[in-house]
Amino acid sequence: MKNILAGAAALAFVTLTSFAPKGKSEGFKPLFDGKTTTGWHTYGQKGVTGGWQAENGTLHFAPNGKKGGDIVTDGVYGDFDLKLEWKISANGNSGIIFYVYEDTTRFKSTYNTGMEMQVLDNDGHPDGKIHKHRAGDLYDLIPSSTEPVKPVGEWNQVEIISKKGQLEFYLNGTKVVSTTLWNDQWKQLIAGSKFKDMPGFGTYKEGHIALQDHGNEVWYRNIEIKKL
Repeated sequence: MKNILAGAAALAFVTLTSFAPKGKSEGFKPLFDGKTTTGWHTYGQKGVTGGWQAENGTLHFAPNGKKGGDIVTDGVYGDFDLKLEWKISANGNSGIIFYVYEDTTRFKSTYNTGMEMQVLDNDGHPDGKIHKHRAGDLYDLIPSSTEPVKPVGEWNQVEIISKKGQLEFYLNGTKVVSTTLWNDQWKQLIAGSKFKDMPGFGTYKEGHIALQDHGNEVWYRNIEIKKL
């Protein structure tokens, strides 16, 4: 009888912990409440504009002829562990950009300072044919070591960890990028990329996190972060 009760208690514990809020149980804080765009604003503006909207538990960008611009977190982050999920439309392109320094008098766009994990329909978008421009790549700098990306219309899980200059990308549970930021090798990578003429790119060690409006429909959800 004691064994039965112990087993029931263990099952109840597993069930309860399985449904506990993820952010609360692991020390993560949500960056999106699933209902509103609170905590976000369009780069260089107040509030969220254009085609971005909170819809069915997602941050959804639908162009509809509107130029929404990239949206960024109200907060800034140094060392962090970021988790989210994304789903891209057919032939679509977007990105997760971080260490964005928001000063529109000096930097017109988020990508002038922030580095990007690419979000892409590899098979349908022209960037899928470009080395270092595919889903999961550290855009134009380091290609994914493997490509565990899911087909268009399916959700992909992302984790980006940046701690003391060590950067790691995970896509659907697989580590796809690992590098060291801000050292001489990092500077050489930038010098050989499309960002070579952007003096602020990849230099900031604290900044906003951005979701990119590349003109294509895209969805993000379960966005949460832990400061490290």
